[in-house]
Amino acid sequence: MADVPSTKPYLIRALHQWCSDFGFTPFIAVLVDSRVEVPMEFVKNNEIVLNLSSEACHQLSIENDWISFQARFGGIPRKILFPVSHVLAIYARENGQGMSFPFDGAPTPDPDDVQEKGSKGLIEKNTRPSLKVVK
Repeated sequence: MADVPSTKPYLIRALHQWCSDFGFTPFIAVLVDSRVEVPMEFVKNNEIVLNLSSEACHQLSIENDWISFQARFGGIPRKILFPVSHVLAIYARENGQGMSFPFDGAPTPDPDDVQEKGSKGLIEKNTRPSLKVVK
């Protein structure tokens, strides 16, 4: 039996459609590394949040492995390209409803960069905050 593809791109497409259908602005948070093509001047803590509304981006393509589109940043058109694996969350700007995802390719932390913190387990030093599901 072949490997079953990830549900992540399907969920991203569905939430993008949901936002668009109900007049919400779909925002997507992306982890930035060397495989991500975005305007680096807008990256903070190795992340960028992008507006995926039809007014903000053109030629949006949400494929199973890559997401690409064109958008203007400071009036300058830019090509945006990133792997689906780097999507951290997609949500509606107006109410925050959406979904967060773990980073698929997260490297194992180096033991020297990890410290003990009470009963909450291990936390990494010198890293960005991570998204988590809150119920």
